[in-house]
Amino acid sequence: MTAVREAIVLPLIFLTVVLLGGLRVSAVTMLQPPSVFALVLGVLLIRLLVQSGALAVECLASATRSALANVNGAVVLVSLWAAGAQTFSLLTPDSGLPRLALNVFFLVLLVNTAAAAPDRIRMLRSLAVTFGSAFLLKFVALFELSAPGTGRLKRLLQMMLEGITLGAVTQEPMNPVTGYVALLALALFLVGVSLLPHRGSRASAAVVVSPESLPVLP
Repeated sequence: MTAVREAIVLPLIFLTVVLLGGLRVSAVTMLQPPSVFALVLGVLLIRLLVQSGALAVECLASATRSALANVNGAVVLVSLWAAGAQTFSLLTPDSGLPRLALNVFFLVLLVNTAAAAPDRIRMLRSLAVTFGSAFLLKFVALFELSAPGTGRLKRLLQMMLEGITLGAVTQEPMNPVTGYVALLALALFLVGVSLLPHRGSRASAAVVVSPESLPVLP
């Protein structure tokens, strides 16, 4: 991994995700920090990235690197954690039964993925599918269900949810711009994760040869 990617590109991507993921566009635009539970999910996500090889921590922090390089690596790790937590918070509905269901879903999925021990490619695919599905649920299905009026999709969703009190499912109507901002934040996060130094990359594949391991000449 190049110094430019580590010191500039990755922190810039992840900090942009934190900013865009917390942006709530409405009559009063504001920045919303991630919840405490989302911060916990962010820690679990980093653990999964390390376990799957999608993140080689030794390429960001080790005794063989200079102090400045280790500081740069720490910035990448902290910004990754904040961006991951903000992404979970962004994709979680704001209230009601959907909020509880998505929080439980994310937790169970992360624990189950850790048990399955996927490799890097499968981990990245799993993240893309999981986050994409959560995005469609919140910003398409719940958005349409909570919007005023009666469209075809809304009537279909109401038929599917027959027997469930809509007040426990619907959310506060969102500004459509919020969905586009969320999609951009989600895409940036997935790009940033794919750019992380990973196991098997040139930087992490370097082998340190100790003098004891060298053959002794007669």
